[in-house]
Amino acid sequence: MAVRATPGATPQALEPLTTRKAWQALQAHYGKVRELHLRKLFSEDTKRGERMTAEAVGIFLDYSKNRITGETIELLIRLAEESGLRPQIDAMFRGDKINFTEKRSVLHVALRAPRGASILVDGENVVPQVHAVLDKMAEFSWRVRGGEWKGHTGKRIRNVINIGIGGSDLGPVMAYEALKHYSDRAIAFRFVSNVDGTDFAEAVRDLDAAETLFIVSSKTFTTLETMTNAHSARAWSLASLGGDEKSVARHFVAVSTNAAEVAKFGIDTANMFGFWDWVGGRYSMDSAIGLSTMLAVGPDNFRAMLDGFHQMDEHFRTTPFERNLPVLMALVAIWYNDFFGAQTVAVLPYEQYLKRFPAYLQQLTMESNGKHVTIDGTDVTYSTGPIYWGEPGTNGQHSFYQLIHQGTRLIPCDFIAFGQPLNPLGHHHDILIANVFAQTEALAFGKTPEQVKAEGTPDWLVPHRVFEGNRPSNTILASKLTPETLGKLVALYEHSVFTQGAIWQINSFDQWGVELGKVLAQRIVPEVESQSEPSLAHDSSTNNLIRQYRKLKDVS
Repeated sequence: MAVRATPGATPQALEPLTTRKAWQALQAHYGKVRELHLRKLFSEDTKRGERMTAEAVGIFLDYSKNRITGETIELLIRLAEESGLRPQIDAMFRGDKINFTEKRSVLHVALRAPRGASILVDGENVVPQVHAVLDKMAEFSWRVRGGEWKGHTGKRIRNVINIGIGGSDLGPVMAYEALKHYSDRAIAFRFVSNVDGTDFAEAVRDLDAAETLFIVSSKTFTTLETMTNAHSARAWSLASLGGDEKSVARHFVAVSTNAAEVAKFGIDTANMFGFWDWVGGRYSMDSAIGLSTMLAVGPDNFRAMLDGFHQMDEHFRTTPFERNLPVLMALVAIWYNDFFGAQTVAVLPYEQYLKRFPAYLQQLTMESNGKHVTIDGTDVTYSTGPIYWGEPGTNGQHSFYQLIHQGTRLIPCDFIAFGQPLNPLGHHHDILIANVFAQTEALAFGKTPEQVKAEGTPDWLVPHRVFEGNRPSNTILASKLTPETLGKLVALYEHSVFTQGAIWQINSFDQWGVELGKVLAQRIVPEVESQSEPSLAHDSSTNNLIRQYRKLKDVS
Protein backbone atom coordinates (compact mmCIF):
# COMPACT_ATOMS: atom_id res chain seq x y z
CA MET A 1 0.00 0.00 0.00
CA ALA A 2 1.18 3.51 -0.75
CA VAL A 3 2.48 5.66 2.05
CA ARG A 4 0.27 8.77 2.06
CA ALA A 5 0.94 12.25 3.31
CA THR A 6 0.00 13.03 6.90
CA PRO A 7 -2.26 16.11 6.90
CA GLY A 8 -0.16 19.22 7.33
CA ALA A 9 3.11 17.30 7.18
CA THR A 10 5.75 16.85 4.51
CA PRO A 11 4.79 13.85 2.35
CA GLN A 12 6.79 10.71 2.88
CA ALA A 13 8.41 8.79 0.05
CA LEU A 14 6.05 6.66 -1.99
CA GLU A 15 6.51 3.21 -3.35
CA PRO A 16 6.77 3.89 -7.11
CA LEU A 17 3.57 2.96 -8.90
CA THR A 18 5.40 1.14 -11.67
CA THR A 19 7.15 -1.20 -9.22
CA ARG A 20 3.92 -2.50 -7.75
CA LYS A 21 3.16 -6.14 -8.40
CA ALA A 22 -0.21 -5.38 -9.95
CA TRP A 23 1.28 -2.77 -12.31
CA GLN A 24 3.96 -5.19 -13.48
CA ALA A 25 1.36 -7.93 -13.86
CA LEU A 26 -0.72 -5.55 -15.96
CA GLN A 27 2.27 -4.81 -18.17
CA ALA A 28 2.78 -8.51 -18.79
CA HIS A 29 -0.95 -8.99 -19.31
CA TYR A 30 -1.07 -6.12 -21.80
CA GLY A 31 1.54 -7.87 -23.89
CA LYS A 32 -0.76 -10.87 -24.14
CA VAL A 33 -4.05 -9.14 -24.84
CA ARG A 34 -3.17 -5.96 -26.75
CA GLU A 35 -3.81 -7.60 -30.13
CA LEU A 36 -7.04 -9.31 -29.07
CA HIS A 37 -9.99 -8.09 -31.09
CA LEU A 38 -13.41 -7.43 -29.64
CA ARG A 39 -14.83 -9.67 -32.37
CA LYS A 40 -12.95 -12.59 -30.85
CA LEU A 41 -13.76 -11.66 -27.26
CA PHE A 42 -17.48 -11.52 -27.99
CA SER A 43 -17.52 -14.67 -30.13
CA GLU A 44 -15.79 -16.66 -27.38
CA ASP A 45 -18.10 -15.35 -24.65
CA THR A 46 -21.69 -15.05 -25.80
CA LYS A 47 -22.71 -13.61 -22.41
CA ARG A 48 -19.99 -10.96 -22.34
CA GLY A 49 -22.41 -8.12 -23.12
CA GLU A 50 -24.54 -9.09 -20.14
CA ARG A 51 -21.72 -10.00 -17.80
CA MET A 52 -19.53 -6.91 -18.17
CA THR A 53 -22.11 -4.48 -16.89
CA ALA A 54 -22.84 -2.80 -13.60
CA GLU A 55 -25.87 -0.92 -12.33
CA ALA A 56 -26.46 1.28 -9.31
CA VAL A 57 -28.64 4.21 -8.24
CA GLY A 58 -30.42 4.21 -11.59
CA ILE A 59 -27.26 4.34 -13.72
CA PHE A 60 -26.46 1.39 -16.01
CA LEU A 61 -22.90 0.95 -17.26
CA ASP A 62 -22.01 -1.39 -20.14
CA TYR A 63 -18.22 -1.72 -20.26
CA SER A 64 -18.18 -4.90 -22.34
CA LYS A 65 -17.00 -3.14 -25.51
CA ASN A 66 -13.58 -2.49 -24.01
CA ARG A 67 -10.37 -4.29 -24.87
CA ILE A 68 -10.30 -6.13 -21.58
CA THR A 69 -10.83 -9.59 -20.19
CA GLY A 70 -11.96 -10.73 -16.77
CA GLU A 71 -8.30 -10.98 -15.82
CA THR A 72 -7.75 -7.35 -16.85
CA ILE A 73 -10.41 -6.18 -14.42
CA GLU A 74 -9.05 -8.41 -11.65
CA LEU A 75 -5.56 -6.97 -12.10
CA LEU A 76 -6.83 -3.39 -12.25
CA ILE A 77 -8.78 -3.92 -9.04
CA ARG A 78 -5.66 -5.37 -7.46
CA LEU A 79 -3.81 -2.22 -8.54
CA ALA A 80 -6.48 -0.10 -6.85
CA GLU A 81 -6.13 -2.12 -3.68
CA GLU A 82 -2.32 -1.97 -3.70
CA SER A 83 -2.62 1.79 -4.22
CA GLY A 84 -4.65 2.15 -1.03
CA LEU A 85 -7.74 3.41 -2.81
CA ARG A 86 -10.15 2.36 -0.06
CA PRO A 87 -8.27 4.18 2.73
CA GLN A 88 -8.02 7.24 0.50
CA ILE A 89 -11.77 7.21 -0.12
CA ASP A 90 -12.34 6.94 3.61
CA ALA A 91 -9.90 9.81 4.26
CA MET A 92 -11.76 12.11 1.86
CA PHE A 93 -15.18 11.38 3.34
CA ARG A 94 -13.74 11.69 6.85
CA GLY A 95 -12.56 15.24 6.15
CA ASP A 96 -8.81 14.58 6.29
CA LYS A 97 -6.74 17.30 4.61
CA ILE A 98 -5.91 15.23 1.57
CA ASN A 99 -5.23 18.41 -0.46
CA PHE A 100 -1.95 18.62 1.41
CA THR A 101 -0.29 21.31 -0.74
CA GLU A 102 -2.99 23.76 0.36
CA LYS A 103 -3.60 22.06 3.74
CA ARG A 104 -7.29 21.64 3.00
CA SER A 105 -9.94 18.99 3.31
CA VAL A 106 -11.71 17.92 0.12
CA LEU A 107 -15.37 17.81 0.99
CA HIS A 108 -17.58 18.49 -1.99
CA VAL A 109 -19.42 15.40 -0.69
CA ALA A 110 -20.49 17.51 2.32
CA LEU A 111 -22.34 19.89 -0.02
CA ARG A 112 -24.92 17.20 -0.68
CA ALA A 113 -24.94 15.42 2.66
CA PRO A 114 -28.46 15.20 4.13
CA ARG A 115 -29.54 17.22 7.12
CA GLY A 116 -28.49 15.45 10.28
CA ALA A 117 -25.32 13.96 8.79
CA SER A 118 -21.99 14.65 10.45
CA ILE A 119 -18.80 15.46 8.52
CA LEU A 120 -16.02 17.04 10.53
CA VAL A 121 -13.44 19.62 9.50
CA ASP A 122 -11.00 20.46 12.30
CA GLY A 123 -13.43 18.90 14.74
CA GLU A 124 -16.46 20.92 13.59
CA ASN A 125 -19.47 19.41 11.83
CA VAL A 126 -19.83 21.38 8.59
CA VAL A 127 -23.16 19.91 7.46
CA PRO A 128 -25.28 22.42 9.44
CA GLN A 129 -23.30 25.23 7.79
CA VAL A 130 -24.02 23.77 4.36
CA HIS A 131 -27.74 23.59 5.01
CA ALA A 132 -27.83 27.09 6.44
CA VAL A 133 -26.48 28.39 3.12
CA LEU A 134 -28.86 26.18 1.13
CA ASP A 135 -31.78 27.52 3.17
CA LYS A 136 -30.65 31.09 2.56
CA MET A 137 -30.33 30.38 -1.17
CA ALA A 138 -33.79 28.83 -1.22
CA GLU A 139 -35.39 31.80 0.54
CA PHE A 140 -33.76 34.21 -1.91
CA SER A 141 -34.75 32.03 -4.89
CA TRP A 142 -38.39 31.94 -3.85
CA ARG A 143 -38.42 35.73 -3.54
CA VAL A 144 -36.90 36.29 -7.00
CA ARG A 145 -38.94 33.60 -8.73
CA GLY A 146 -42.14 34.76 -7.06
CA GLY A 147 -41.61 38.42 -7.92
CA GLU A 148 -41.26 39.57 -4.31
CA TRP A 149 -37.67 40.71 -4.95
CA LYS A 150 -37.92 43.87 -6.99
CA GLY A 151 -35.30 45.89 -8.79
CA HIS A 152 -34.49 49.50 -7.91
CA THR A 153 -37.39 50.91 -9.93
CA GLY A 154 -39.91 48.41 -8.61
CA LYS A 155 -39.84 46.09 -11.62
CA ARG A 156 -39.55 42.36 -11.05
CA ILE A 157 -36.42 40.49 -12.13
CA ARG A 158 -36.70 38.94 -15.57
CA ASN A 159 -32.99 38.46 -16.37
CA VAL A 160 -30.24 36.82 -14.30
CA ILE A 161 -26.60 37.05 -15.36
CA ASN A 162 -24.01 34.91 -13.59
CA ILE A 163 -20.53 36.46 -13.65
CA GLY A 164 -17.74 34.03 -12.84
CA ILE A 165 -14.97 32.03 -14.44
CA GLY A 166 -13.66 28.47 -14.24
CA GLY A 167 -15.69 26.47 -11.75
CA SER A 168 -17.81 29.54 -11.03
CA ASP A 169 -19.00 29.49 -14.64
CA LEU A 170 -18.61 26.02 -16.17
CA GLY A 171 -20.69 24.27 -13.51
CA PRO A 172 -23.55 26.78 -13.46
CA VAL A 173 -23.81 27.11 -17.24
CA MET A 174 -23.63 23.34 -17.72
CA ALA A 175 -26.31 22.77 -15.08
CA TYR A 176 -28.56 25.48 -16.53
CA GLU A 177 -28.36 23.99 -20.01
CA ALA A 178 -28.75 20.44 -18.70
CA LEU A 179 -31.83 21.31 -16.65
CA LYS A 180 -33.33 23.91 -18.97
CA HIS A 181 -36.40 21.70 -19.37
CA TYR A 182 -37.14 22.35 -15.68
CA SER A 183 -36.31 26.06 -15.66
CA ASP A 184 -38.57 29.04 -15.12
CA ARG A 185 -38.95 30.42 -18.65
CA ALA A 186 -40.22 33.76 -17.29
CA ILE A 187 -36.60 34.52 -16.35
CA ALA A 188 -33.76 34.59 -18.90
CA PHE A 189 -30.38 33.31 -17.73
CA ARG A 190 -27.05 34.28 -19.22
CA PHE A 191 -23.46 33.67 -18.24
CA VAL A 192 -20.43 35.91 -18.55
CA SER A 193 -16.94 34.52 -17.97
CA ASN A 194 -14.51 35.69 -20.64
CA VAL A 195 -12.68 38.95 -19.92
CA ASP A 196 -13.09 39.68 -23.63
CA GLY A 197 -15.52 42.60 -23.56
CA THR A 198 -17.63 40.97 -26.25
CA ASP A 199 -18.84 38.36 -23.77
CA PHE A 200 -20.34 41.00 -21.50
CA ALA A 201 -21.54 43.28 -24.29
CA GLU A 202 -23.50 40.53 -26.00
CA ALA A 203 -24.96 39.29 -22.71
CA VAL A 204 -26.60 42.62 -21.90
CA ARG A 205 -27.19 44.02 -25.38
CA ASP A 206 -30.98 43.53 -25.41
CA LEU A 207 -31.69 43.68 -21.66
CA ASP A 208 -33.39 46.22 -19.43
CA ALA A 209 -31.13 46.97 -16.46
CA ALA A 210 -34.21 47.60 -14.30
CA GLU A 211 -35.14 43.94 -14.72
CA THR A 212 -31.64 42.44 -14.50
CA LEU A 213 -29.96 40.78 -11.53
CA PHE A 214 -26.23 39.99 -11.53
CA ILE A 215 -24.68 37.18 -9.49
CA VAL A 216 -20.98 37.90 -8.98
CA SER A 217 -19.23 34.63 -8.12
CA SER A 218 -15.71 35.01 -6.75
CA LYS A 219 -14.54 33.50 -3.48
CA THR A 220 -12.01 36.30 -2.87
CA PHE A 221 -13.91 38.96 -4.84
CA THR A 222 -10.57 39.79 -6.46
CA THR A 223 -10.46 37.40 -9.44
CA LEU A 224 -9.22 39.56 -12.32
CA GLU A 225 -11.59 38.39 -15.05
CA THR A 226 -14.64 38.16 -12.82
CA MET A 227 -14.18 41.52 -11.15
CA THR A 228 -13.39 43.25 -14.45
CA ASN A 229 -16.71 41.99 -15.78
CA ALA A 230 -18.45 42.80 -12.50
CA HIS A 231 -17.30 46.43 -12.57
CA SER A 232 -18.42 46.72 -16.19
CA ALA A 233 -21.80 45.32 -15.15
CA ARG A 234 -21.98 47.81 -12.29
CA ALA A 235 -21.22 50.71 -14.63
CA TRP A 236 -23.79 49.46 -17.18
CA SER A 237 -26.45 49.06 -14.51
CA LEU A 238 -25.82 52.45 -12.92
CA ALA A 239 -25.83 54.21 -16.30
CA SER A 240 -29.30 52.83 -16.97
CA LEU A 241 -30.65 53.49 -13.48
CA GLY A 242 -29.80 57.15 -13.14
CA GLY A 243 -26.47 56.66 -11.42
CA ASP A 244 -28.07 55.95 -8.04
CA GLU A 245 -25.50 53.98 -6.03
CA LYS A 246 -28.31 52.51 -3.92
CA SER A 247 -29.49 50.59 -6.97
CA VAL A 248 -26.47 48.29 -6.80
CA ALA A 249 -27.87 46.50 -3.76
CA ARG A 250 -31.07 45.63 -5.66
CA HIS A 251 -29.37 44.37 -8.81
CA PHE A 252 -26.25 42.58 -7.51
CA VAL A 253 -25.71 39.68 -5.15
CA ALA A 254 -22.43 37.94 -4.35
CA VAL A 255 -21.18 34.40 -3.96
CA SER A 256 -18.05 35.08 -1.96
CA THR A 257 -16.34 34.92 1.41
CA ASN A 258 -14.85 38.44 1.34
CA ALA A 259 -17.48 40.57 3.05
CA ALA A 260 -15.31 43.71 3.04
CA GLU A 261 -14.85 43.72 -0.75
CA VAL A 262 -18.48 42.76 -1.32
CA ALA A 263 -19.65 45.72 0.77
CA LYS A 264 -17.14 48.03 -0.94
CA PHE A 265 -18.65 47.04 -4.30
CA GLY A 266 -22.06 48.14 -3.02
CA ILE A 267 -23.65 44.75 -2.44
CA ASP A 268 -25.60 44.26 0.78
CA THR A 269 -23.68 41.55 2.66
CA ALA A 270 -27.05 40.12 3.68
CA ASN A 271 -27.18 39.03 0.04
CA MET A 272 -23.75 37.39 0.12
CA PHE A 273 -23.79 33.62 -0.12
CA GLY A 274 -20.70 31.91 1.25
CA PHE A 275 -18.80 28.69 0.72
CA TRP A 276 -15.64 27.15 2.13
CA ASP A 277 -12.00 26.52 1.31
CA TRP A 278 -12.64 22.78 1.39
CA VAL A 279 -14.68 23.18 -1.82
CA GLY A 280 -12.56 23.32 -4.98
CA GLY A 281 -13.90 25.53 -7.75
CA ARG A 282 -14.45 22.68 -10.20
CA TYR A 283 -16.36 20.78 -7.49
CA SER A 284 -18.55 23.71 -6.43
CA MET A 285 -21.62 23.63 -8.70
CA ASP A 286 -23.74 22.26 -5.84
CA SER A 287 -22.59 24.98 -3.39
CA ALA A 288 -23.68 28.63 -3.41
CA ILE A 289 -21.94 28.79 -6.80
CA GLY A 290 -25.08 27.04 -8.01
CA LEU A 291 -27.30 29.98 -7.02
CA SER A 292 -28.15 30.64 -10.68
CA THR A 293 -29.10 26.97 -11.03
CA MET A 294 -31.44 27.19 -8.06
CA LEU A 295 -32.97 30.40 -9.39
CA ALA A 296 -33.57 28.68 -12.73
CA VAL A 297 -35.01 25.35 -11.59
CA GLY A 298 -36.21 26.18 -8.09
CA PRO A 299 -35.10 24.95 -4.66
CA ASP A 300 -36.96 21.64 -4.88
CA ASN A 301 -35.27 20.61 -8.11
CA PHE A 302 -31.92 21.83 -6.80
CA ARG A 303 -32.29 19.62 -3.73
CA ALA A 304 -33.26 16.70 -5.97
CA MET A 305 -29.97 17.23 -7.81
CA LEU A 306 -28.13 17.21 -4.48
CA ASP A 307 -29.84 13.95 -3.60
CA GLY A 308 -28.60 12.44 -6.85
CA PHE A 309 -25.07 13.51 -5.98
CA HIS A 310 -25.40 11.96 -2.53
CA GLN A 311 -26.71 8.66 -3.89
CA MET A 312 -23.64 8.31 -6.09
CA ASP A 313 -21.39 9.42 -3.21
CA GLU A 314 -22.71 6.62 -1.04
CA HIS A 315 -22.42 4.09 -3.85
CA PHE A 316 -18.78 5.09 -4.37
CA ARG A 317 -18.02 5.06 -0.64
CA THR A 318 -19.54 1.68 0.16
CA THR A 319 -19.62 -0.56 -2.92
CA PRO A 320 -16.94 -3.19 -3.65
CA PHE A 321 -14.67 -2.16 -6.48
CA GLU A 322 -15.84 -4.85 -8.89
CA ARG A 323 -19.35 -3.31 -8.87
CA ASN A 324 -18.38 0.30 -8.21
CA LEU A 325 -19.30 2.48 -11.21
CA PRO A 326 -16.77 5.32 -10.70
CA VAL A 327 -13.99 2.86 -9.88
CA LEU A 328 -14.68 0.69 -12.92
CA MET A 329 -14.69 3.70 -15.23
CA ALA A 330 -11.49 5.01 -13.69
CA LEU A 331 -9.69 1.69 -13.96
CA VAL A 332 -10.62 1.26 -17.61
CA ALA A 333 -9.44 4.82 -18.26
CA ILE A 334 -6.08 4.03 -16.62
CA TRP A 335 -5.80 0.87 -18.71
CA TYR A 336 -6.04 2.86 -21.94
CA ASN A 337 -4.05 5.88 -20.77
CA ASP A 338 -1.09 4.05 -19.30
CA PHE A 339 -0.89 0.78 -21.18
CA PHE A 340 -2.36 1.50 -24.63
CA GLY A 341 -1.03 5.05 -24.68
CA ALA A 342 -4.41 6.59 -25.50
CA GLN A 343 -4.14 10.33 -24.97
CA THR A 344 -7.78 11.40 -25.11
CA VAL A 345 -11.27 10.35 -24.05
CA ALA A 346 -14.37 11.39 -26.01
CA VAL A 347 -17.53 12.04 -24.01
CA LEU A 348 -20.57 11.79 -26.27
CA PRO A 349 -23.92 12.62 -24.66
CA TYR A 350 -26.90 11.74 -26.84
CA GLU A 351 -29.02 14.38 -25.16
CA GLN A 352 -29.06 17.94 -26.45
CA TYR A 353 -29.51 19.37 -22.97
CA LEU A 354 -26.07 17.97 -22.07
CA LYS A 355 -24.33 19.98 -24.78
CA ARG A 356 -22.05 21.69 -22.22
CA PHE A 357 -21.30 18.51 -20.27
CA PRO A 358 -18.05 17.69 -22.14
CA ALA A 359 -16.79 21.25 -21.58
CA TYR A 360 -17.59 20.94 -17.88
CA LEU A 361 -15.71 17.64 -17.70
CA GLN A 362 -12.66 19.23 -19.30
CA GLN A 363 -12.04 21.33 -16.21
CA LEU A 364 -13.07 18.58 -13.80
CA THR A 365 -10.69 16.04 -15.31
CA MET A 366 -7.78 18.02 -16.70
CA GLU A 367 -7.43 20.60 -13.95
CA SER A 368 -7.61 17.78 -11.42
CA ASN A 369 -5.23 15.26 -12.94
CA GLY A 370 -3.04 17.33 -15.24
CA LYS A 371 -0.07 16.88 -12.90
CA HIS A 372 3.55 15.89 -13.54
CA VAL A 373 4.73 15.12 -10.00
CA THR A 374 3.54 12.67 -7.40
CA ILE A 375 2.47 13.80 -3.95
CA ASP A 376 6.04 13.36 -2.67
CA GLY A 377 7.31 15.77 -5.34
CA THR A 378 8.98 13.30 -7.69
CA ASP A 379 8.41 13.29 -11.44
CA VAL A 380 5.88 10.76 -12.66
CA THR A 381 7.18 8.17 -15.09
CA TYR A 382 3.80 7.40 -16.65
CA SER A 383 0.99 9.36 -18.26
CA THR A 384 -1.58 11.20 -16.17
CA GLY A 385 -4.62 13.24 -17.09
CA PRO A 386 -5.91 12.30 -20.56
CA ILE A 387 -7.56 15.02 -22.64
CA TYR A 388 -11.36 15.00 -22.42
CA TRP A 389 -13.47 16.35 -25.25
CA GLY A 390 -16.75 15.75 -27.03
CA GLU A 391 -19.99 17.03 -28.49
CA PRO A 392 -23.62 16.02 -28.10
CA GLY A 393 -25.58 13.52 -30.10
CA THR A 394 -25.49 12.81 -33.77
CA ASN A 395 -23.73 16.11 -34.52
CA GLY A 396 -20.34 14.53 -33.92
CA GLN A 397 -21.15 11.63 -36.21
CA HIS A 398 -21.01 14.04 -39.11
CA SER A 399 -17.71 15.60 -38.08
CA PHE A 400 -15.07 13.99 -35.87
CA TYR A 401 -16.38 10.42 -35.67
CA GLN A 402 -14.48 9.76 -38.90
CA LEU A 403 -11.23 10.01 -36.96
CA ILE A 404 -12.51 7.78 -34.16
CA HIS A 405 -13.64 5.07 -36.60
CA GLN A 406 -10.83 5.07 -39.17
CA GLY A 407 -8.08 7.29 -37.82
CA THR A 408 -4.71 6.22 -36.49
CA ARG A 409 -5.39 7.19 -32.87
CA LEU A 410 -7.06 5.06 -30.22
CA ILE A 411 -9.83 7.15 -28.66
CA PRO A 412 -11.90 5.49 -25.92
CA CYS A 413 -15.45 6.85 -25.85
CA ASP A 414 -18.14 7.34 -23.23
CA PHE A 415 -21.63 7.29 -24.72
CA ILE A 416 -24.40 8.72 -22.51
CA ALA A 417 -28.06 8.14 -23.32
CA PHE A 418 -31.52 8.07 -21.77
CA GLY A 419 -34.53 5.79 -22.13
CA GLN A 420 -37.09 8.58 -22.21
CA PRO A 421 -36.96 11.93 -24.03
CA LEU A 422 -37.85 15.17 -22.31
CA ASN A 423 -39.41 16.46 -25.52
CA PRO A 424 -41.22 13.56 -27.25
CA LEU A 425 -41.52 14.29 -30.95
CA GLY A 426 -42.52 11.53 -33.31
CA HIS A 427 -39.84 8.88 -33.52
CA HIS A 428 -36.89 11.28 -32.98
CA HIS A 429 -35.80 9.59 -29.77
CA ASP A 430 -35.84 6.07 -31.18
CA ILE A 431 -33.65 7.25 -34.05
CA LEU A 432 -31.32 9.00 -31.61
CA ILE A 433 -30.88 5.91 -29.43
CA ALA A 434 -30.51 3.64 -32.46
CA ASN A 435 -27.53 5.79 -33.40
CA VAL A 436 -25.96 5.31 -29.95
CA PHE A 437 -26.14 1.54 -30.21
CA ALA A 438 -25.06 1.55 -33.87
CA GLN A 439 -22.00 3.65 -33.13
CA THR A 440 -20.79 1.47 -30.26
CA GLU A 441 -21.37 -1.64 -32.39
CA ALA A 442 -19.54 -0.16 -35.38
CA LEU A 443 -16.62 1.01 -33.25
CA ALA A 444 -16.25 -2.39 -31.60
CA PHE A 445 -16.67 -4.74 -34.54
CA GLY A 446 -16.05 -2.65 -37.65
CA LYS A 447 -16.27 -4.19 -41.09
CA THR A 448 -13.74 -6.66 -42.47
CA PRO A 449 -12.33 -6.66 -46.04
CA GLU A 450 -14.33 -9.81 -46.70
CA GLN A 451 -17.56 -8.11 -45.64
CA VAL A 452 -16.79 -5.11 -47.81
CA LYS A 453 -16.02 -7.31 -50.83
CA ALA A 454 -19.22 -9.29 -50.29
CA GLU A 455 -21.14 -6.06 -50.79
CA GLY A 456 -19.77 -5.91 -54.35
CA THR A 457 -17.21 -3.22 -53.65
CA PRO A 458 -14.45 -2.96 -56.32
CA ASP A 459 -11.07 -4.19 -55.06
CA TRP A 460 -9.45 -0.77 -55.38
CA LEU A 461 -12.11 0.73 -53.07
CA VAL A 462 -12.07 -2.02 -50.44
CA PRO A 463 -9.25 -0.58 -48.22
CA HIS A 464 -11.07 2.74 -48.00
CA ARG A 465 -14.28 1.13 -46.77
CA VAL A 466 -12.76 -1.24 -44.23
CA PHE A 467 -13.40 -0.49 -40.57
CA GLU A 468 -10.83 -2.11 -38.32
CA GLY A 469 -13.10 -1.98 -35.30
CA ASN A 470 -11.63 -2.78 -31.90
CA ARG A 471 -12.34 0.83 -30.89
CA PRO A 472 -13.40 0.80 -27.22
CA SER A 473 -16.39 2.44 -25.57
CA ASN A 474 -18.48 2.60 -22.43
CA THR A 475 -22.23 3.09 -22.63
CA ILE A 476 -23.98 4.86 -19.76
CA LEU A 477 -27.77 4.61 -19.67
CA ALA A 478 -30.36 6.17 -17.36
CA SER A 479 -34.12 6.49 -17.51
CA LYS A 480 -34.46 10.24 -18.01
CA LEU A 481 -32.39 13.39 -17.59
CA THR A 482 -33.76 14.78 -14.33
CA PRO A 483 -32.09 17.01 -11.72
CA GLU A 484 -31.45 13.87 -9.68
CA THR A 485 -29.89 12.09 -12.66
CA LEU A 486 -27.63 15.04 -13.41
CA GLY A 487 -26.29 14.91 -9.87
CA LYS A 488 -25.54 11.22 -10.25
CA LEU A 489 -23.72 11.74 -13.56
CA VAL A 490 -21.53 14.56 -12.27
CA ALA A 491 -20.65 12.63 -9.11
CA LEU A 492 -19.87 9.57 -11.25
CA TYR A 493 -17.15 11.51 -13.05
CA GLU A 494 -15.97 13.34 -9.92
CA HIS A 495 -15.23 10.06 -8.18
CA SER A 496 -13.73 8.52 -11.31
CA VAL A 497 -11.29 11.46 -11.39
CA PHE A 498 -10.49 10.95 -7.70
CA THR A 499 -9.83 7.24 -8.27
CA GLN A 500 -7.45 7.91 -11.14
CA GLY A 501 -5.53 10.51 -9.13
CA ALA A 502 -5.29 8.21 -6.13
CA ILE A 503 -3.75 5.45 -8.22
CA TRP A 504 -1.43 7.84 -10.06
CA GLN A 505 -0.26 9.15 -6.65
CA ILE A 506 -1.01 12.77 -7.53
CA ASN A 507 -2.94 15.52 -5.77
CA SER A 508 -6.15 15.91 -7.77
CA PHE A 509 -7.29 18.91 -5.74
CA ASP A 510 -4.79 21.70 -6.25
CA GLN A 511 -4.26 23.65 -9.50
CA TRP A 512 -0.96 25.47 -9.34
CA GLY A 513 -0.76 25.23 -13.12
CA VAL A 514 -3.30 28.03 -13.51
CA GLU A 515 -1.34 30.46 -11.32
CA LEU A 516 1.78 31.41 -13.29
CA GLY A 517 -0.01 32.84 -16.31
CA LYS A 518 -2.32 34.84 -14.02
CA VAL A 519 0.65 36.34 -12.17
CA LEU A 520 2.44 37.26 -15.38
CA ALA A 521 -0.74 38.81 -16.79
CA GLN A 522 -0.91 41.13 -13.79
CA ARG A 523 2.63 42.31 -14.68
CA ILE A 524 1.81 42.82 -18.34
CA VAL A 525 -1.50 44.70 -17.93
CA PRO A 526 0.14 47.99 -16.84
CA GLU A 527 2.74 47.61 -19.60
CA VAL A 528 0.14 47.40 -22.36
CA GLU A 529 -1.94 50.20 -20.79
CA SER A 530 0.92 52.60 -20.04
CA GLN A 531 0.62 56.03 -21.70
CA SER A 532 4.41 56.22 -22.00
CA GLU A 533 6.73 53.63 -23.51
CA PRO A 534 7.24 51.01 -20.76
CA SER A 535 10.56 49.47 -19.83
CA LEU A 536 10.18 45.80 -20.74
CA ALA A 537 12.12 42.96 -19.17
CA HIS A 538 10.47 39.88 -20.66
CA ASP A 539 11.96 37.56 -23.26
CA SER A 540 12.48 39.02 -26.74
CA SER A 541 9.29 37.47 -28.11
CA THR A 542 7.04 38.76 -25.33
CA ASN A 543 8.68 42.19 -25.42
CA ASN A 544 8.13 42.41 -29.17
CA LEU A 545 4.52 41.23 -28.93
CA ILE A 546 3.76 43.92 -26.34
CA ARG A 547 5.27 46.57 -28.63
CA GLN A 548 3.31 45.29 -31.61
CA TYR A 549 0.08 45.35 -29.61
CA ARG A 550 0.73 48.91 -28.45
CA LYS A 551 1.17 49.96 -32.10
CA LEU A 552 -2.08 48.23 -33.08
CA LYS A 553 -3.93 49.95 -30.24
CA ASP A 554 -2.95 53.32 -31.70
CA VAL A 555 -4.25 52.52 -35.19
CA SER A 556 -7.53 54.38 -35.67
